[in-house]
Amino acid sequence: MAKLYFKYGAMGSSKTAQALITKFNYEERNMKVMFLKPSRDTRDGADVVRSRIGLEARATVLGPEDNAYDLFRDRFRDCKAVVVDECQFLTPAQVDQLADITIDFDVAVLCFGLRTDFQTKFFPGSRRLMEIAESIQEIKMVCDCGAKATVNARLDDNGDVIFEGEQVVLGGNDRYRAMCRKCWMKARRAREGKE
Repeated sequence: MAKLYFKYGAMGSSKTAQALITKFNYEERNMKVMFLKPSRDTRDGADVVRSRIGLEARATVLGPEDNAYDLFRDRFRDCKAVVVDECQFLTPAQVDQLADITIDFDVAVLCFGLRTDFQTKFFPGSRRLMEIAESIQEIKMVCDCGAKATVNARLDDNGDVIFEGEQVVLGGNDRYRAMCRKCWMKARRAREGKE
C-alpha cells in the first residue's frame, strides 16, 4: 500500500538532492514521476529544482490555488510516484489532496522540505504533513559546533542571525545557516543583549 512520506531537515541537509535522486531512481526503472514544486520557490527559476551539489530537473509548478489531486488525475495518472520539493510551501488542503492520491491511486507521495521556519514555527504545509503523513523521517544536518542542527537561522546582510521578519524569505547559504537549538539560543541571547 502506498504512503504519504514527509522527509524534513534543516537547511543544507540535502533534501532537494534526495528528492532529485528519488525521482531519478523511479525513472531509471522506467516509472514516470509527477515531480512538483510550489510556485513560492522561485530561487532557481519558475520550474527548475536545483540542489546545492548541482543536480537539477524541471518540475511542474503548483500554485496555492491549484489542486494536486486533480492535476494528478487529469495529467499524471500514469505516474508511479509523486515527488514534491519544498513541501513546506504547500497549503494544508494540497497536503490532503496528495494524501488522497496515495489512497485512491495507490501511488507513493514523497515530500521533502523544512519542518520549521527561522523562528522555529511550523510552516502550514509542514504542520499538516506532521499530522497525517504515514512516514516521517528527519534528514540529519550538523551545526558548526558538531551537534545536530534543527534550526534554520536566518542571516542579515552582515551574516548576523536575525529573529524578526516575514516567515518566508527565499535564500540559500547567503541567507540561512543550520544550527543546533543551543547555538541559536546563544545567538538570540547575544542579540537581545545588544539591543
